[in-house]
Amino acid sequence: MNPHTYAVIMAGGGGTRLWPLSRKETPKQLLPLLGKETLFQSTVARLEALFPPERILIVTVAEQARVMQEQVPAIPKENYLIEPAPRGTASVVALAAAVLQKRDPQAVMAIQTADHHIRNKDLFKYLIASAFDVAEKDYLVTLGITPTFPSTGYGYIQQGEPLPDEYKYPVYMVKRFKEKPDEATAQQLLQSGDHSWNSGMFVWKTSAIMAEFERQMPELFKVVSAIASAWDTPKREAVIQEHWSGLKSQTIDYGIMEHAEKVAVLPAGGLGWSDVGAWDSLFEVLLPDANGNVAVNAEHIEIDSHHTLVYSANSGRLMVTIGMDNVIVVDSGDVLLVCKADQAQRVRDVVEKLKKDKQEKYL
Repeated sequence: MNPHTYAVIMAGGGGTRLWPLSRKETPKQLLPLLGKETLFQSTVARLEALFPPERILIVTVAEQARVMQEQVPAIPKENYLIEPAPRGTASVVALAAAVLQKRDPQAVMAIQTADHHIRNKDLFKYLIASAFDVAEKDYLVTLGITPTFPSTGYGYIQQGEPLPDEYKYPVYMVKRFKEKPDEATAQQLLQSGDHSWNSGMFVWKTSAIMAEFERQMPELFKVVSAIASAWDTPKREAVIQEHWSGLKSQTIDYGIMEHAEKVAVLPAGGLGWSDVGAWDSLFEVLLPDANGNVAVNAEHIEIDSHHTLVYSANSGRLMVTIGMDNVIVVDSGDVLLVCKADQAQRVRDVVEKLKKDKQEKYL
């Protein structure tokens, strides 16, 4: 791999839809949700096949950085870029791009998130290598996921014409980005055959993405440029404190990608990708029994139960379901969550209610 290639992991999120296990102190990327490794450790392990630890950067918040450094000590401390407060993925990408460009003006960066699960690691490596080839032509490259069902939980990318040059993997111009659709629209997008799920994984030159920030989000461009100039000086903290709090929260999709000039997509089928966004997504990732039931960290006795997930924070807990279909049961120790599987996205409503009621001990 080119010595000017880098990986940037966005790792500051809270994962509220995986409450009550995912909390402020233990967000989902720091939990061993799918096995012995945490999602963050799995993400780094997947990237270490492509990048040495010194070319992997983490953007996160201070309270999570300490645990991450304990979980993956190989990544240098200076590669942790600390956000004083979350301001959306646009600010994460802009900060990482500005700091990287100062360190290496020829840098090309792969944006990843800390909470994705990818089963087919060989295909992932091939896709990233192919995306770097495309990014060398100054394209902003996004990895799309070939839809397997009409999801209303993901944004979609419509592909246009194939790129004129020959690449290792099929790559297309992006026609447009689409917001999360309703059920009827999702069915149409699936049937059209020219849409991918928006995975949130990107590859581009730092120079190319910074040019887009300067054009589309000039205020953010000025702030991160000032911060990057002071990054390796004693003035860094003062400059960050002066400028960061005034930033508006914005996503990279709305802030940049929807109106960027040269955007390409690699639609990936067979990647075995999941964003592990909510409890029902574990049905896609973990191996069920003959009745479609999934048990994690628990001994499960099921009688006449189907497509039911039981999850325990306390290893070895016996959990029993009788006559239960399409149900999720999560025991975090101090909270018991029971919901229908198709209502799993509404866990975030509970988190909002707890915030409103100032029930801090459960957040």
